[in-house]
Amino acid sequence: MRKSAKHLHPKLSIEEAPADIFMNFEAFLSNTETRLHSHPWGQVQLISGGILEMQAQQTRFLAPPHLAIWVPAGTEHTSFNRKPLSYCSLNIAEHLTASFPDTTSLISVTPIVSAIIEDFRQRNMSVAQSSQDKRLMQVLLDQLATREAEHHFLPTSNNKYLAPILALVEENPTDNTSLSAWAEKVHTTERTLARYCQSDLGMSFTEWRLRVRYLYSMELLRSGHSVKEVALTLGYHQASPFIAMFKKYSGQTPEQYKNKLFSPSAY
Repeated sequence: MRKSAKHLHPKLSIEEAPADIFMNFEAFLSNTETRLHSHPWGQVQLISGGILEMQAQQTRFLAPPHLAIWVPAGTEHTSFNRKPLSYCSLNIAEHLTASFPDTTSLISVTPIVSAIIEDFRQRNMSVAQSSQDKRLMQVLLDQLATREAEHHFLPTSNNKYLAPILALVEENPTDNTSLSAWAEKVHTTERTLARYCQSDLGMSFTEWRLRVRYLYSMELLRSGHSVKEVALTLGYHQASPFIAMFKKYSGQTPEQYKNKLFSPSAY
């Protein structure tokens, strides 16, 4: 659950876009919250290391590093991060965003996207000047512009039975209480809860809890825990099933994630 922000991020001091496409790189401290704001341009928000939480269009979006948040031009939004993270926003003039989703969405971050972002960050460049860099920027747009967006990595629900269960699992990701046991606690049936999971979350309770554990595992890995320690903490008897779960969501192994996280070049 969201905690009180210790750091209120200052308003971005860009009143007019310096180019049709420009980047902004920042390092966010723990518990940083941005003010409710909007931009006249579309924005792809990418992170490294932590998890970015955003409220936009009356919806909560959670973005681990393998997903970016797309915010259409004019959309009011505010973001929050519990842990420190490295941040990049790719700002795109509205007339260039026809191939992006119409609403705030999550889109996949490919290795090519990460490599181009890192290249611009290393060279401290926010706007492409040379013809080579302009081509790189076009590749970046081609990689990110997609209608195949994921609307919620970790959906929520206001259902009177389901909402308190989801909140408790988020607070304690290692909780192994079965859906039938939860049903008894909230005075309903397992079948009813399973139906609400599909209708409100679009997935089973097991899948939703796995996603919570995946997000939690990233926090543990970032804190310096070994892959085996994280696997045991999450209730796995050995590391291999945890590695498979992590790779299913992130496209990389936990060890690869750690190596990128602690490498000097991680943006």
